[in-house]
Amino acid sequence: MRIISSGIIILLTVNLAGCGWFGLRDRSSDYLLAEETEPTFIPVESKSIPLGQLYPLPPAQGGSEQLVSFDVPRPQPASINTFEQLVKIQSFDDRRWVLINISPSELWPRLRNVLNRNGVPSARAEGSSGIIETVWVSFNSDNDNSHRFRFNISPGVQLESTEISVVHNQALRGEEDAGEWPEESNSDQRELDMLTLVANDLAGTEDFASVSLLAQEIGGSSKVQIISPEVADPFIEIKLGYDRSWASIVYSAERAGFTTIDKDRTEGVLFVNYTEPNQAEPGFFAGLFGGGRSNDEIIEVNYRILVESVKENVEVRLVDSKGNSLPKAESLKLLAIVRSNLS
Repeated sequence: MRIISSGIIILLTVNLAGCGWFGLRDRSSDYLLAEETEPTFIPVESKSIPLGQLYPLPPAQGGSEQLVSFDVPRPQPASINTFEQLVKIQSFDDRRWVLINISPSELWPRLRNVLNRNGVPSARAEGSSGIIETVWVSFNSDNDNSHRFRFNISPGVQLESTEISVVHNQALRGEEDAGEWPEESNSDQRELDMLTLVANDLAGTEDFASVSLLAQEIGGSSKVQIISPEVADPFIEIKLGYDRSWASIVYSAERAGFTTIDKDRTEGVLFVNYTEPNQAEPGFFAGLFGGGRSNDEIIEVNYRILVESVKENVEVRLVDSKGNSLPKAESLKLLAIVRSNLS
């Protein structure tokens, strides 16, 4: 034991003494021998350009009205969609699509994987345009025709969501080369079956970690955005038709805590009442002794939501009960509430 202990002490001493014992020169003091050198000379014909910002900050949109002092409101309740995967088939005006609450860049590789696993590989996939076209496939229930599907992936109306629509095309076997994509599906049932298959498969997928860099801007820009002009009232711009935009605004108002008193679809006006959550909820003693809001109390209109078609888009604004403009900070706050609940 004494011999082993002595050996360990010797090894530790060697290690502490440095690497010189093993033929490696210790360079820890080389900086003391460094000599002064001439500064780097740039030839006259060369240009000296300083490095720019590696992470430039874009200019802030809007004016300073958004930065005015105001009371910090209570945080909006977190939507369940933020924490749970949501996949459902929606339909409106003879059109249907799959809605999923993940971004298009996350969905893109998953959808391709779903198609490959089900024996429907892609013949064309363009991440920039959000289009996937499958090869011609055959079904056991149809011995006369071949079938293919075109998927269109685009940003959804909800925040961080994606919409998947499908067009079905069929052609006689042997005449596939003459097939052309129709405006609407050749078979509505085949379209629904494919959407159902995709929705069920995506709903059972738990890992959405992979992201497609090619699909960062898939389907173009967002369908919904808040615009704050310098000299005009802010508004929500929706890149959809009037009918669906109106239905989405009505749904959002109900979900966001607005009480709809009346509405006029032809004029594009919703007469609503909105009260801050901390003002709407009575205190403990008020509720205990009947100081809360009475069931017979008449709720008055304090805001109007205006929905207007402008060229190919729809613009949504909020004004007071008499139709006058709101302070910009208040308008932006209410528009953000409406936008976050659109579907």
